[in-house]
Amino acid sequence: MEPLTHRDVEHISELAYVKLSDQEMEEMRVHLTDILGHFASLSTVDTDGVEVTGHTTDAYSVMRKDEPFTPMDQEDVLRNAPDRDGEFLRVRPVFE
Repeated sequence: MEPLTHRDVEHISELAYVKLSDQEMEEMRVHLTDILGHFASLSTVDTDGVEVTGHTTDAYSVMRKDEPFTPMDQEDVLRNAPDRDGEFLRVRPVFE
């Protein structure tokens, strides 16, 4: 892979709204070139016959299914509120 140029890094920093000094620009050029080199090396890995997976283990979701249901009636919910103001819950202030 060709190393990134000063102009490449300058363009990336502009897109990210990050201001870099000339020294930082050179450091980032080296670091980003190394990072992209590592990603490029992944393209050489033979993945034929490897099953696609979302996890590296046999993990499964322990979350319940997200199924729609009829919400509780607002008055039923507010009936147990320790402090309320009309149709709203009152809570202690966080900031004074």
